[in-house]
Amino acid sequence: MSSQPKRKVIKTVAGRVEDKVAFITGAARGQGRAHAVRLAEEGADIIAFDACAPIETVDYAASTPSDLAETVRSVEALGRKIVPVQGDVRNFEQVRQGVEEGVAALGRLDVVVANAGILTMAPAHEWTEIQWQTMIDVNLTGVWHTAKATIPTLIEQGEGGSIIATSSTMGLKAAAGAIGYVAAKFGVTGIVKNLAHELGPHRIRVNSLHPTNVATEMLDNAMVRKAFRPDLENPTFEDAVNSYSVVNIWDMPWVETIDVANALLWLASDEARYVTGAALPVDLGASAK
Repeated sequence: MSSQPKRKVIKTVAGRVEDKVAFITGAARGQGRAHAVRLAEEGADIIAFDACAPIETVDYAASTPSDLAETVRSVEALGRKIVPVQGDVRNFEQVRQGVEEGVAALGRLDVVVANAGILTMAPAHEWTEIQWQTMIDVNLTGVWHTAKATIPTLIEQGEGGSIIATSSTMGLKAAAGAIGYVAAKFGVTGIVKNLAHELGPHRIRVNSLHPTNVATEMLDNAMVRKAFRPDLENPTFEDAVNSYSVVNIWDMPWVETIDVANALLWLASDEARYVTGAALPVDLGASAK
């Protein structure tokens, strides 16, 4: 007889966000696309917001209009509606107009996902002024802009809602070489705590997600590979992959986008109706290490 434990079958209720509308930033690829698809699978329509353009301080490839088009195709294939909007979270008017356009087309707003983000890595004293400011503008101010643009609609509807911000394990603990990212992600955690207090009277829940490494373009690039394997001049993916797990308790290098999307779905759904102000790790134990 096998000593392996039997795999548990987890039963879920289909349609957990049926006929709700979600506004998602950074929706063209990676975690953002996974969130859009997962919510659509459970019945939501999507407002997909993404810059789809390079950012001057980011070394890895940016999302593109074709990436956003793929998100549109993926959501529509599930029989749900989607409104794609190209815009930059650093520009409040672009975010506000994106929300306005999406709500006009889809009729309401229920779930807000402040997911857009970038990564820059260097020792603290080597960060340039523009690297620092761009990091704060995208990863921190972008979350505030997203909240600022969506809160009035949620309050006006009078039916509550769920705001979810993507922080990081580095929004709970620090890591060398990412001072701007750590500062921004700790700030996101603070924004969420503050908004949970402010929006509680309106039954609008506000929570943050804290992933460890996630298998996306943000992880698989030369900058990150070099950070994990500084002993090599030009480390390949194969050189670096075994080093990624050093940040986690489980001996695994990363989680998949679906793992984060499943956690987000729960926070967006009525199953988490009394959860607000929470910081939910999806991190292979990294935040406890």
